[in-house]
Amino acid sequence: MAYYLGVMSGTSLDGLDIALIAQGEQLELLATHYLPMPADLRQQLLGLCSSGPDEIARAALAENRWASLAAEGIQQLLARQGLKPGAIRAIGSHGQTIRHEPARGFTVQIGNPALLAELTGISVVADFRRRDVAAGGQGAPLVPAFHESLFGHLGQRLAILNVGGFSNLSLIERDTPVHGFDCGPGNVLLDAWIDRKQGKAFDADGAWAASGTVQPGLLGSLLSDPFFAGSGPKSTGREVFNLPWLDGHLAGLPAYRDEDVQATLLELSARSISESLLAAQQGTEAVLVCGGGARNGALMARLAQLLPTAEVASTGAHGVDPDWVEAMAFAWLAHCCLEGIAANRPSVTAARGLRVLGAVYPA
Repeated sequence: MAYYLGVMSGTSLDGLDIALIAQGEQLELLATHYLPMPADLRQQLLGLCSSGPDEIARAALAENRWASLAAEGIQQLLARQGLKPGAIRAIGSHGQTIRHEPARGFTVQIGNPALLAELTGISVVADFRRRDVAAGGQGAPLVPAFHESLFGHLGQRLAILNVGGFSNLSLIERDTPVHGFDCGPGNVLLDAWIDRKQGKAFDADGAWAASGTVQPGLLGSLLSDPFFAGSGPKSTGREVFNLPWLDGHLAGLPAYRDEDVQATLLELSARSISESLLAAQQGTEAVLVCGGGARNGALMARLAQLLPTAEVASTGAHGVDPDWVEAMAFAWLAHCCLEGIAANRPSVTAARGLRVLGAVYPA
C-alpha cells in the first residue's frame, strides 16, 4: 500500500483540487483539500493562454506562485491527516494548461514541479501530456484509463462524462479498448458569459441559464464550428473556445437577452456531449458525470432529456465523489509512472502506442 497525492488545476481556473489516495490492489480516496485560486493569479494564468509581451518571464513567475499555492495546500492536508512528507510516495501534479495545440505538436502545462518537490519534500511526477503528444497523440484526455480502472468492473456499457471547463467522455464496454475524446465546451463559456454580465464566477445550478430561452439561430451558428463535426480522437481548449469566439458568432445576429445567450451556451454543452456520445457508442446504459458540471442541475436535466435510454447520474451514485475524480486520476497517474505502467490509450489519443507518462522530480 502506497500513498499518493494528486493536484489538479483545470481550465476553469477556480482553484486547486488535492486528493490523497492509498494505492494497493484497489484505490482508496483518503482525504481531499481545496484551495481557491487567488484572483490575481487566475488573471495571470488566463493571460498566458494567448500571446502577449514578456511571456517567458510571466509564465515563470506565475508557475512559481502556482507551485507555492499547491505546496501550501499539500502541507495543510498532511497536517490535518497527521502525515509527514516521507509517508507520501509521490505527488502527481497536472500543473496548469496554458496552451494545448497538439495539431502543431505541443501542449504546455506549467507548475514548476522542481519547486513543488523542494517546498514539500515529496517527489513530484508531472508533465504527463507531452509524452503522448511526442508519440503523435492528442495528449488529452488522459483520464479514460483511470475511469476504466474505477468503473470497468460495473460490466455495463458506460460513458464517464467529465464536465470541467471542457467536457470529455470515456466510453467503456466489455472486451473493447476504452475510447474517449473531448466533446467541446463544458463550463468555460458559461462561466465566462456570467462573469462578463453579472460578475459571478459561475452559474449556480444553471439557474440563470434555466431562466432564458435557447436561441436556434445562435445555437446553429455555434454548432457550425468544425470541431463539432469531427469524431475522436480529438481534444480542444481555450485556444478555440473563448469569449472572442462567442462574440464572433454573436456579431450580425439579433441582440439577444443575456439570459438567452446563457441558455444557448448550456444547450451547446449538452448537445455537443449527447450528439458525440450517440455517434460514438450505441446503447449506452449509464452516463456517470463528474467535475463541476455534475453540480449543474439544469445541465444534468437536459442531458437526461437528450439521452432518454441511459441513466444519467453523478459518479457519486457509485461511491466516487464527482468533485475529486480528476485529482484522484493524477495521483493514480503518478503511481503508474513510478511503476512503469503505460497510462495513455492510443484508442483515445491516437498516439502510436502505449507510453509511460510523466517526468519525475525527486524530493
